[in-house]
Amino acid sequence: MTQEEQALVQALHRGDRYACQELVEKYAGKIYNVALRLTGHPQEAEEVLQETFINACQGVEKFEGRSSLGTWLYRIAANNGLMRLRKKEAPTVPLETAPDPDVPTEFWPRQLQDWAWEPEQVALTDELRQVMEEAVQKLPEPLRMAFILRDIEGLSTREAAEALEISPGNLKVRLHRARLLLREELASYFHDHPNGGQSRGTAH
Repeated sequence: MTQEEQALVQALHRGDRYACQELVEKYAGKIYNVALRLTGHPQEAEEVLQETFINACQGVEKFEGRSSLGTWLYRIAANNGLMRLRKKEAPTVPLETAPDPDVPTEFWPRQLQDWAWEPEQVALTDELRQVMEEAVQKLPEPLRMAFILRDIEGLSTREAAEALEISPGNLKVRLHRARLLLREELASYFHDHPNGGQSRGTAH
C-alpha cells in the first residue's frame, strides 16, 4: 500500500467527510468499468459502483492493508457484481479442482495475445469490439471476472487472485479456461475476417 493510500485510509478511519469523496474520484472509473463488463448492463453497473463505495466507506475497518486499496475495492465490486449475477444465473460447476495447463500464446487468436482495449495496442473496429464484448459476456461468471481483472484491467496474477479471494493457481486455471472459451467463441469470426476486423490502407 502506498503512502497516499495509507493517508486516505487513515482519513476514512477518522470519518473525514471528504475522504470518501476522494476515494470515489480516484477509483470510480476503474470500478465502473469492471462492474459494466461483469454485469453487461449500465444500470446494474451503476448500482454495483454505488454499493461498492458505500461498503468501502462504511466498512473501512475491514481493510487490513495487506493488499492495495484498489485491489480491496475490486474485491468488493466483484462480490457485489457476482451476487447480482448469481441471483439470475444457474449454479456453475466448481473450477478449483481443474488442472492448470499452460498453453503457449501462439495458439491463441492474435487479438487475444496481451488483450487490451487501448487503440494503440489493438486497433479494434466497432464490429470487432462488439464481438469481443459479447464473447466476454458469455463467459461463466468466475471465468469472466478472472479475465476482466487480469487481461483487461491489467492486474497482476497475485492482485487478481487477492481480489477474487482465490489462490494464484486457481486464478490461472480460470484465466486459461476463459481464454480457451473466447478462442472458441471468436473462431468463426476470425475465420471470416482473416485480418481480425482491422482495416488496412490500400497501396498506391
